[in-house]
Amino acid sequence: MILPRRLIYRGYIVAGVLTFVLVFYFVIYQKLPDNSSVQVHNRNHVGQLEPLVKLTGPVTKENLGERLSIIIREFENFDNALSETVRSIPDQLPYPPVMLNMNSEARVITLSSDLTRNYSSACPFHYLQTQYVLIIPDAVGIRDWKLIQNLVSFLHSKKHTKAVAVPIGNAELTCQGLSVDLKSWSLSFHANYSQPSFNCPLVTGPHGLFMETETLKSFAEPFARPLPLTFYIQASVKNCKVRITKSARLDVLSRLYQEPHSHWKHKQAETDRLRKFYEKIGIKQETLASGFSNWYGCSKETARCFGTIVNDMPEYLYLGRWTPPCCLKALRETAWHVFSVLDRCQVRYWLEGGSLLGAARHGDIIPWDYDVDIGIYKVDVEKCLPLSRATQERYVDEQQFVWETAVEGDFFRVQFSETNHLHVDIFPFYSKNGTMTKDTWFHNHRQDTEFPERFLQPLTKIEFAGVLASAPNNITEFLEYKFGQGVIDKPKYPNFQNPL
Repeated sequence: MILPRRLIYRGYIVAGVLTFVLVFYFVIYQKLPDNSSVQVHNRNHVGQLEPLVKLTGPVTKENLGERLSIIIREFENFDNALSETVRSIPDQLPYPPVMLNMNSEARVITLSSDLTRNYSSACPFHYLQTQYVLIIPDAVGIRDWKLIQNLVSFLHSKKHTKAVAVPIGNAELTCQGLSVDLKSWSLSFHANYSQPSFNCPLVTGPHGLFMETETLKSFAEPFARPLPLTFYIQASVKNCKVRITKSARLDVLSRLYQEPHSHWKHKQAETDRLRKFYEKIGIKQETLASGFSNWYGCSKETARCFGTIVNDMPEYLYLGRWTPPCCLKALRETAWHVFSVLDRCQVRYWLEGGSLLGAARHGDIIPWDYDVDIGIYKVDVEKCLPLSRATQERYVDEQQFVWETAVEGDFFRVQFSETNHLHVDIFPFYSKNGTMTKDTWFHNHRQDTEFPERFLQPLTKIEFAGVLASAPNNITEFLEYKFGQGVIDKPKYPNFQNPL
């Protein structure tokens, strides 16, 4: 593909354009002959685009158009350098219509739903069949076609390299650490990265990305925005190695988002796109290099992240994932609140079941648990206003926690909020001839059983969810009495298809 200078500086170096939300526009430059340019016409005709024929062998000036497609994914409709006629890209074909010179091999593909077309007509990869792809942001140009030759050589110079980061202008690119933990619904950025630069988890600084098209095809969301961050998140999961090149640079055509309002709109749009990407792939917690976390999951004002639990198996376990971190955060906050209230009321309580087991193992909630269980002396209920009120009616306290009697049996439940039903279950026990018993039992729970009162005389403390919580004495003996020998040291993941 030849990209003449007059084409570059007019800002039409677009090989592929996609817009945000449900409707995408995808413009592919298959081949631009010498001294040609892309024109914008006023007639309403998009044209038929046939898939490219994939070539192999050396990349030359003559076959570059058949070997490479360039994609511009990142641009804003309110400030861009794509075309004077494209001032807005709504959820339909652009208006005024963007018409390309059909002799230029450039085409527009809309990915919006259209019952008059077939599935493949809205799939970019149906048309994007060149061996290589270069993803660049808006307002970036290529000075010389030999840059592509250099990138091809650099890409293949190390066996496991999957993509090359190409700096834009005078940008100095650096590596930053990035780890994605899908099981825990989270990702983390790390400031210090000491590994070789040919395996960079996340490249910072303005740059384009050059790779084989097959690499891009291997991603679940190859065109998700904001790029390139969405690329690196998926590359981390795929273990794709990215190298930074210092021998090639892309040109800056113009500086975008210089006006304060335009800059603000761009940042807001990027934030919204990232939130929607996280929602789509199931990221609930983003931890920055500073240690600060951004949350993208449930809160007091929303429902919890999972639905009704059937057969003690929440839906996330079938996905091979653990409890979302926002849900664990809500459980911890609810537990802290309940502990504080019970301590003020001088109600004798202790961690029960899986909650005590999590405390004994690692001082926290079991990573796949979905509630917190505690026991109390039934005789102490009248000491505590929230508990005594809950025996009569549903009670919402000043911190918006909901106290109620559970529908499943004779015990209490404290919910995170009226909307978010993550909860702490409080089981009232009473002493009968030196044995702690209660009126409601879950017969499919081995640990839900009577036990000697001596385990509560005296109560002790154990670290749990960031605080010291009340617990039985002789914790190991107590847990083995309820769960069986060696239960602390032999954790079992409840989904047998995805063992711990």
